[in-house]
Amino acid sequence: MSQCCAGPASITRVHCPDGATCIGAPEGDAEPRPGLPAVVTGRRRHLQHSVKNMLAAFISRVLRRVAQKSARRVLVASRKSSNDATFEIKKCDLYLLEEGPPVTTVLTRAEGLKYYRMMLTVRRMELKADQLYKQKFIRGFCHLCDGQEACCVGLEAGINPSDHVITSYRAHGVCYTRGLSVRSILAELTGRRGGCAKGKGGSMHMYTKNFYGGNGIVGAQGPLGAGIALACKYKGNDEICLTLYGDGAANQGQIAEAFNMAALWKLPCVFICENNLYGMGTSTERAAASPDYYKRGNFIPGLKVDGMDVLCVREATKFAANYCRSGKGPILMELQTYRYHGHSMSDPGVSYRTREEIQEVRSKRDPIIILQDRMVNSKLATVEELKEIGAEVRKEIDDAAQFATTDPEPHLEELGHHIYSSDSSFEVRGANPWIKFKSVS
Repeated sequence: MSQCCAGPASITRVHCPDGATCIGAPEGDAEPRPGLPAVVTGRRRHLQHSVKNMLAAFISRVLRRVAQKSARRVLVASRKSSNDATFEIKKCDLYLLEEGPPVTTVLTRAEGLKYYRMMLTVRRMELKADQLYKQKFIRGFCHLCDGQEACCVGLEAGINPSDHVITSYRAHGVCYTRGLSVRSILAELTGRRGGCAKGKGGSMHMYTKNFYGGNGIVGAQGPLGAGIALACKYKGNDEICLTLYGDGAANQGQIAEAFNMAALWKLPCVFICENNLYGMGTSTERAAASPDYYKRGNFIPGLKVDGMDVLCVREATKFAANYCRSGKGPILMELQTYRYHGHSMSDPGVSYRTREEIQEVRSKRDPIIILQDRMVNSKLATVEELKEIGAEVRKEIDDAAQFATTDPEPHLEELGHHIYSSDSSFEVRGANPWIKFKSVS
């Protein structure tokens, strides 16, 4: 006589090959087998009923635990999380100013989580760009800004979306904070059609609304930023322009010319020197007769700001923006920051500084860790919440990298497109007179 198959309980009738109903079938599905005593049939039904009850109890316990865990998580978050907290921030050094930004500031939970996510996204995006460059998906120039995340995030937090920003070739972080997606940035780095400049700009030439690049020429953005500020004043729209440059570009003559013109015409321009201590491979002490870049404006007021603290940068930017909007003319900010990578991907970054120096900054002044510690210690967020954000950011970066390496490259005939923003199409000569491209706005 064949035995009934053993199997898990199921809401469907399961039959063994010999026609017997398995123990796991619901009560009522098993019928007495011909020739079996009623006692055996009763025991089988009793066994089926017991298994069913055990399974129901097990499922109930699992669901109850899940519900309790979710409720506990919400309860813990509501108990441990604060809506806002007040922090002391480093006092700015001032030049030609009687008062500066506040030395305390309030950070809300929503703001803290937003800044944390943005800085972590910039950090992971730059590390992914490093990986893609080494895999030869990215070619040419590539200047990474990991370590300087508090600068781009803090600057954006201190201005309005309608304000204007122009920066140097170390632009990826500012691109993101100005509103470009990670997907469009990485796709531009790999030269794909889905990039923010249709794959034709690359690392140093990315643009979006109220953001003017990414400029490949050292210091070229200085006069351009002054020009944008002139347009703001001419239109009378109460907008300002942030003009960013590095400590290496601070010695350029065109920066001094832009200072003079901006001061003469009282332009609403915030000149911002991101001092990461090295111009390419040369330290500021070796390159600058006066490393106090916030005083370089001479007749322009200045601030020296802790560029590794997003809250310091935010408050200093608000102060500088209000100064410009009030009609007083330009102001100069020096953000003291640090880059973890070399000048570009062709620079290992350890021939002119030690690994120990880099590690010390990472361990003591990392902008993401500074904000993370503040939020956790003040109960604005839990460690678990920040870990969840980290997992979400990692997935976003991985998805963007997948797109950036699989999206098609632009067609050759598109090479001459978008020379002008609005113009009728015309022919563009190629590398020789016999090659013609059509420019389409």
